[in-house]
Amino acid sequence: MPFETPLALAALASIIPLIILYLLRPKPLQVQVPSLMFLLDIKEEKKRFYTSITKLIKDPLFLIQLLVLILLALAVAAPYLDTQEALSGEHTVLIIDSSASMQTNDRFDDAISKAEDYVSKKNSIILAESTPVTVLEGEGSEAAYNALESLEAKATVADISSAVSAGMRMLSDEGGNLIVISDFASWNGDDPVNALKLAESYGLTVQFVLVGDDADNVGFIQGSIEAVDGSYTYTGVVKNYYNSRQIVDLEIENLDSGKTNTVSLTIPARSTKQLKLENLGTGITEVRLTDDDSLSADNIAYISIPRISDRQLLYVTDTDKLPSQVALSLIPNIDLKQLEGIPDDLSDYSIIVIANKERSLASNEITTLSNYLNSGGRAVFIASEALSSENAQTELQELLPVRPLAVEEAEDGITLEVVQETRLSEDIKYEEVAMYQYLNVTGRIDSTTLVATEEDVPILVYGSVGDGTVVYFGINDLTGEDAWNNFHNLPEYPVFWFKLAGWLGGTGSVQEYNLKTGTISALAKEQDITTPSGTETVSRVLYDQSGVYQVAGKEIAVNLYNDKESDTSLEGDDVIERAQADNEPSIVRASSYTAKNYLDTYMIIIVFALVILELLIIKKRGEL
Repeated sequence: MPFETPLALAALASIIPLIILYLLRPKPLQVQVPSLMFLLDIKEEKKRFYTSITKLIKDPLFLIQLLVLILLALAVAAPYLDTQEALSGEHTVLIIDSSASMQTNDRFDDAISKAEDYVSKKNSIILAESTPVTVLEGEGSEAAYNALESLEAKATVADISSAVSAGMRMLSDEGGNLIVISDFASWNGDDPVNALKLAESYGLTVQFVLVGDDADNVGFIQGSIEAVDGSYTYTGVVKNYYNSRQIVDLEIENLDSGKTNTVSLTIPARSTKQLKLENLGTGITEVRLTDDDSLSADNIAYISIPRISDRQLLYVTDTDKLPSQVALSLIPNIDLKQLEGIPDDLSDYSIIVIANKERSLASNEITTLSNYLNSGGRAVFIASEALSSENAQTELQELLPVRPLAVEEAEDGITLEVVQETRLSEDIKYEEVAMYQYLNVTGRIDSTTLVATEEDVPILVYGSVGDGTVVYFGINDLTGEDAWNNFHNLPEYPVFWFKLAGWLGGTGSVQEYNLKTGTISALAKEQDITTPSGTETVSRVLYDQSGVYQVAGKEIAVNLYNDKESDTSLEGDDVIERAQADNEPSIVRASSYTAKNYLDTYMIIIVFALVILELLIIKKRGEL
């Protein structure tokens, strides 16, 4: 019989003190009768060896206590028996398509109604969005019903195959049922039928449930914003999915100024028309279809034009014309001010970049910077000799999200790799950066590393100081013979600073303010954001609703802009037919699994029974 924790069997040694205790306990006083003395003396030698053992065996209390100690020791060691169990059907994973097309008429309500019919003893619920969202895992029927009542369709494109993969992981041990409820009109990722066949090959029961009927729709399927001659122009595309020509009335409103305008478009059947809006005002502009149709997620185009910031970016350096300073100065709508030191008043600055190469910050500068960060400020430190443990003051090192050590050289160069995918890694080829000198650092427990060397030396790290955010950028930007690396020579270098400024809450690009649903972005720290449906506290934002998000002081317009999701005439009958096609999948997993049946619970029950028996014996003897 195997044990989960065999070392616990050492507790069996506890029976030794019990035996010794019984052997040494006082014996009853015997009075010898003279007339029998001779006979007793003859037998004494034969019985002497057996007397103590016999008394132990005949004493029921000793036997009970011995069994209790043995059973307790075995129970702690967690004995179990391996048995082959059939894959269970008790666990049901409900995968519900919550894409934009599921908002059509009553499709999502129908999906919830059908899902309730499949609720079982043990349930998990996954929403199929652009990335799978786990709503419930391994809960009972009541929790499943409550969770289903709270669900609503989003405005993304569903990745059904990824959701099925997530469900397979939940059922990987004991098996179960996968129920996928969708209109199967469109999807991202692999074909859902391929995911179904893969799940079935692992012994899982998979069922596709179709919901929804075809419907007519008119909506925005594309939208882009360009800066033209100092102003912004929006170009949108509206598509008519009706089988007849439609006259579409649009209302245009800037929420800041309150100005409104109306436009009419005549769109032929199953065709598109382009809409162009010039000289857009700052803030949020909404372009609304005045007539309701079967799908509301694409009836409004949200446009966000960043307001001109009245706060500046402070660039502190003891070296002129650094590549980082040039890159930051080229970002639109950022007013960069360069100083050699940190001033006493930092209230006018939204971001501070510390790019000193030799001079370490003085105590009064560190105090000012610390107060600024604790009050919600944002700072970026660029690696240099000035930040090494030998040169930087302890108070300054405590502000960093890393613990600086010494500057080291790598003659053969070191390779960088992305640790966590964010906007700061998109379109940036860190693997092409050749680093021959770097500041060796270690990350702090409460910091987040985005980019590191292949030896796990943090290069791009952020953390919190009070209400503020601090970024450590380990790629020094000295040029010429003193250069530590070649990053400043790569075309991605200004793109990085452009993204970093926008990520930290600077004005950034207008594209940073206008996103498509399904986009995911990481925040510098956990914070409250406002979504179209309410307030959430998150460290990562999944933009899964069309509308306006307020994130880190920015108003971000989010739109569906997806031709297939807006085409409510598409039906998923072909998916169901292919899923039900009579081509049996090859089984790559056995129909049973090895289960561990633990015996400790039964042993504890026996122990309790023995203790009760012991008490009864003691009471009967009159010793209780």
